[in-house]
Amino acid sequence: MDQAVTAVLETYEAMIRAERAAPRAMPPGGRDGGQDMRMRAVGPETGRLLNILARSLAAPTILELGTSFGYSGLWLAEAARATGGRLVTMELHAYKSAFAREMAEKAGLAAHVEFLVGDAVAMIQALPGKVDFVLVDLWKDLYLPCLEAFYPRLNPGAIVVADNMIRPGNADVRRYGEAVRAKPGMRSVLLPVGSGIEVSRFLPAGWEA
Repeated sequence: MDQAVTAVLETYEAMIRAERAAPRAMPPGGRDGGQDMRMRAVGPETGRLLNILARSLAAPTILELGTSFGYSGLWLAEAARATGGRLVTMELHAYKSAFAREMAEKAGLAAHVEFLVGDAVAMIQALPGKVDFVLVDLWKDLYLPCLEAFYPRLNPGAIVVADNMIRPGNADVRRYGEAVRAKPGMRSVLLPVGSGIEVSRFLPAGWEA
């Protein structure tokens, strides 16, 4: 990590620590509107793992579902720059995407990122090509619809990471875990990193790394 990226990550991590130390009542937000300023970001441990996994691929097209305020995207954008790849990050709310873009510019990584705003499933279906890495970290009821949308677009060897997978009683999370493991060619493992990540790899029959 160069100094500019490290400085922006430190800014994010200070925001995350402050949020977790003193949760505040926020205005209504989410997909129905309002400006919910809660970070709700993956932590540094998960961020580092995302970076390592993305860096293991050669010039990957990386798809992030759920830009939020851009913390996880920064780890992925750094990996994209390091490997000659690119990051496409999707977010429903323009104000979150704008904040993420500003932070990416401060880190010197914006040139390696395409910021898209809108409905995730529709935007996945409109992608012009295939992808090599996917981070799934948006509303949980969208995990399965997004899987159905991006699965046909996975290149052989693609890595898929879903966050927040250790959530007892969450039916949407359970359905995603079952579905991704049932997809032909997908090999998957649940790791106790952060709030739990399902790491899957697409290895279709007859393909050799």
